[in-house]
Amino acid sequence: MARAIERIEQDIAALQEAIRAIAIELQSAYASYLNTLGLAVRKQLILASYHLCTQGYPENFLHLSLNQRQQLQQAIRKLGQLAAEQLLIYLTSEESAEDEVDEEDDIDEEYEMDEEVTPSSSSLFLNTSSSQYLTANTSDPIELAKWQQKLEEAAQDILKKLSHDANLLLQKAGVLPKKLPEPILAAAAAASEASAEVMPGPPNLLNLVIEIENEQQSEDSGLTQIMAINLRLGEIEFADVTLSSDRKRIRSILVQLNKLGREYKKRYKEKAIAEAEAAWRASWFED
Repeated sequence: MARAIERIEQDIAALQEAIRAIAIELQSAYASYLNTLGLAVRKQLILASYHLCTQGYPENFLHLSLNQRQQLQQAIRKLGQLAAEQLLIYLTSEESAEDEVDEEDDIDEEYEMDEEVTPSSSSLFLNTSSSQYLTANTSDPIELAKWQQKLEEAAQDILKKLSHDANLLLQKAGVLPKKLPEPILAAAAAASEASAEVMPGPPNLLNLVIEIENEQQSEDSGLTQIMAINLRLGEIEFADVTLSSDRKRIRSILVQLNKLGREYKKRYKEKAIAEAEAAWRASWFED
């Protein structure tokens, strides 16, 4: 016979309290992680851009005037700053997230540059509706896991969009070749679509040999080696000790959450069994 429903409910209440504590700890861990990630992303974006301009396409970069180089560098820094701000939106309320998006126009007005090297900040900003998971029932491990998963997906999406926007910026400035097809500028996910062979190279850069179809080209002139920015979370974490430490802390918390989640599910099933047995007895009568 199942345990008393009251005792099971006490166990569930205790588990819910423990999960709330885990939620607070996980939130704190992600606040530290995303803040550090924002700084690391800005640094790695600049390093990748430096390598691409000085070793990938040095001739193209040298063709730029001093003013054009400075505008390009300023635009790259702006993209990194926008990405860092966007990462932190997912730890705020929906109201704060909306305020952040409203400030986008102000950011664009602050950085008046030539159209050729103006960052596409609108494409970098994502739909912030996922911040609703922050105010969900954090005593429910399933809802908390959903919030965590959304946060991870958002971080990956921001890196992909940042890589794409940075490549467009470099192409408009004349550093990346104008003939590169749009799928290549979408970074890693586009590599297979472009029939590309990935080559070893520096971190956060995509080094490819691609075949660009052109009816006017000869049969052996379609292969082109290109380099493009491709920010990867694993490489960014590997290069930053603090970020790696924050990731380890998050993993440790998730292990605790998974353990509590299994126990939570077990207790709810036990409660359902106890309630079903009580209902059976309440409705049973002898002929």
